Amino acid sequence: MDLTELYQTVILDHNRRPRNFRRLENPDRTAAGDNPVCGDQFTVFLTLRDGTIEDIAFQGQGCAISKASGSVMTSMMKGKSADQAKALFEEFRHLLTTGEVDPADLSDLSAFAGVHQFPARIKCATLAWHAALAALEGNSAEVRTEEV
Repeated sequence: MDLTELYQTVILDHNRRPRNFRRLENPDRTAAGDNPVCGDQFTVFLTLRDGTIEDIAFQGQGCAISKASGSVMTSMMKGKSADQAKALFEEFRHLLTTGEVDPADLSDLSAFAGVHQFPARIKCATLAWHAALAALEGNSAEVRTEEV
């Protein structure tokens, strides 16, 4: 199996069996994201404790890339501070726009390196992330990909 096939397998696995795909009972913060071009719509739920993301989940519908990205995002943001979550997003955005993979990074984020070849899909991959950042900032207004 080559690297491209491995990446596709990771994305398909997270799409079919998304992690943290549920509604939190009593979230501290919530934000929704909408990609009207693709039809992706996700809501992100956060529980914060002492400035750390104690729990994070998402619900909604979207293409394989957007759903898989939300799944990976929630798995990676748990236990992170707001600053660490923002840094993780910047790392992810760099990966999506350049396709450059840090050889030391063997996380599921690397599976999205090929998205840079399809610029229109970057909005799909970042939708749940933008909603999560809005929730962290306490902004419950819907995030739209046409504005990010």
